[in-house]
Amino acid sequence: MPLTPDIALDSLDGLSVGDALGAQFFVPDRSLSDLLAGRPPTAPWQWTDDTEMACSVYSEIRNRSYIDRDALAAVFADRCEPYRGYGGGTVVVLHQIRDGRPWAEAAGSSFDGRGSWGNGAAMRVAPLGAYFAGNPDRAAAQAALSAEVTHRHPEAIIGAMAIAVAASHAAATRETGCTPMELLSAVEPYLVDGLTATGVRRARKLLGKTVAEAAYELGNGAQVSAQDTVPFTLWAAATYLADYPAAITACVEAGGDVDTTAAIVGGIVAAHTGTGNRDHVRGIPQQWLLAREPLPSWATM
Repeated sequence: MPLTPDIALDSLDGLSVGDALGAQFFVPDRSLSDLLAGRPPTAPWQWTDDTEMACSVYSEIRNRSYIDRDALAAVFADRCEPYRGYGGGTVVVLHQIRDGRPWAEAAGSSFDGRGSWGNGAAMRVAPLGAYFAGNPDRAAAQAALSAEVTHRHPEAIIGAMAIAVAASHAAATRETGCTPMELLSAVEPYLVDGLTATGVRRARKLLGKTVAEAAYELGNGAQVSAQDTVPFTLWAAATYLADYPAAITACVEAGGDVDTTAAIVGGIVAAHTGTGNRDHVRGIPQQWLLAREPLPSWATM
């Protein structure tokens, strides 16, 4: 059973704020130094497909307490707004589902039958993990189901499982605290050998390094693959688990697929911090929450 759905909503807020703020840095003249100085971009910040799909995952898991893949595929397809920044392959798959093709066929036929190993399954799953706070087995299993609807490649599925488990552990340790190594160690039992798993294990050896060093070694999402995204985001979430603004700023500093890395990291970290500040913890700033475009009404009803 989930610890509390409110922690999942905190995670969704953290994901969507990270996504919306990160997306601002694809606009010319946005300055990392301004962000570091406490001058974020001018509001409003529009969120992207990362948030739109995460809202569907959150809504489904909140209402059912499990993932029904047929239902999730249907809402993904129905709510897809391509202008939000969806990848071309995802748009094709969702349009096929909308036109009546079974999701397993649509997702399985992409990339010459290999299925997508993109980072989309990982970018939307942190609230699901937070919902299953302290139950990593359940978080991993439901994350895998949520991934399969659009991403059938093992790398993408393992990436989604790893992010969900990290969010589950982050939420469960909200009051007790969690070291960087503890967070990455919690993910280890759910890794299956492959490129993503190798990267996550490398991330453990990079704890204590700079953002630039970690991004160089692990990737920053520029290839839009699970293996190029999940290892760095887990490193960043572990490193800055008690400091939401610093975690998102690290994603901006790393460059690459900033909205997605910031969405993933934001979803994990906010499951631990919530909003506002408390002893030794900095949560989502209220200013940032107000700057983010409001979430769709159906997501939080």
